[in-house]
Amino acid sequence: MSAMFRALESPNYRLWAGGALVSNVGTWMQRVAQDWLVLTVLTNHSGTAVGITTALQFLPMLLLGPYAGVLADRYRKRVILLWTQTAMGICGLVVGLLVVMGVAQLWHVYLAALALGLAAAIDGPARQAFVSELVGPDKLSNAVALNSASFNSARLTGPAIAGVLIAWIGTGPVFLLNAASFVAVLVSLGRVRATELEPATPVARGKHQLSEGLRYVRQRPDLVLILLMVGLLGAFGMNFQVTNALMSTAEFGMGPEEFGFLGSIMAVGTLGGALLAARRSGPRLRFMLGGALSLGAFTVLASISPSFWIYAAVLVPVGLASITFLNSCNTTIQLSVEPQFRGRVLALYLAILQGGTAVGAPLMGWIGTEFGARWAVASGGVVVLLTAVACVVLVSRRSQKTLREQVRNAWLGRRAAQAS
Repeated sequence: MSAMFRALESPNYRLWAGGALVSNVGTWMQRVAQDWLVLTVLTNHSGTAVGITTALQFLPMLLLGPYAGVLADRYRKRVILLWTQTAMGICGLVVGLLVVMGVAQLWHVYLAALALGLAAAIDGPARQAFVSELVGPDKLSNAVALNSASFNSARLTGPAIAGVLIAWIGTGPVFLLNAASFVAVLVSLGRVRATELEPATPVARGKHQLSEGLRYVRQRPDLVLILLMVGLLGAFGMNFQVTNALMSTAEFGMGPEEFGFLGSIMAVGTLGGALLAARRSGPRLRFMLGGALSLGAFTVLASISPSFWIYAAVLVPVGLASITFLNSCNTTIQLSVEPQFRGRVLALYLAILQGGTAVGAPLMGWIGTEFGARWAVASGGVVVLLTAVACVVLVSRRSQKTLREQVRNAWLGRRAAQAS
């Protein structure tokens, strides 16, 4: 099997990946339907309402994520996932029925987003850490990248399908289809062979397990840097649900098909970045920093795009940059953290990433509503760019001697090659 897909040699991983792909398509369909429902049906193009919905969906990860990491380290991850995936499917089912019956109100969507966020907060650390049980350490980096490729393959098709279905039959059936898609991942979890899993030794119940995880992170400057960048980039550079909704409707006056198309065109970049990451044997710092710099630069460029189609084209490198950054962060954590701390550190990573998104979403929505969609995109891009530059400077100063040695060795190597 090609090195790009070597994790698929594991039967358990093939089962998981197949079910997750179907469920991810439904998830992306619901994201588009939810934003469109709030933006055009339940409000009069309120970016603030979209931002609040996004915040409610991601805020529980910020509040509960670290505790969810303790659960992931303490209990069987497969059992946790069976419960959380069921709960998330029920959330989609309830909203879909309310919309189809014509009784949905904005507070219903707010409440469902919060419930979905609560389930996702517990699901996230267990799901991320479960990958290491499906494959061995030699295939873990590839499995993380393929998970991202699966997620972004769904992102490529899900929004486009949702846009067509919304225009054809409305948002309600899209929610119902997402609820049905969770059956696939539940079936795959049921068929996973428990005897072939490679679980970490469960952490016994005890006091101060959360503080132990935080102490472990504080002792790792590389993890602190990753979490700092993830928080700022998540808050200001990755609120695509809000900014794309505002740009497509308020700025360019487009309909649901074009709005769905923006999610799909961005997925071209994210899928490409995920597949490139699958070819690499492990994480590298330069990909993380380069991804952050590129994300900031292309986001600023997107904010000044003169037309919808140019804006859509710029979203391809935006997606490539964002997934390059996130894959590098995720893989570094998965491979460098000791197994008994992996759930807690991944939970902190997800809490900061999604919590940052939750904090930034209302702000981006407010800027877009008060000053215009372009200002929301531009301000986010500037913050990302400044953060990336500051981190490059910090890393360079801490590694100045190492960098000088690398430059000197490269120069000596070229001189030797010229002399020969």
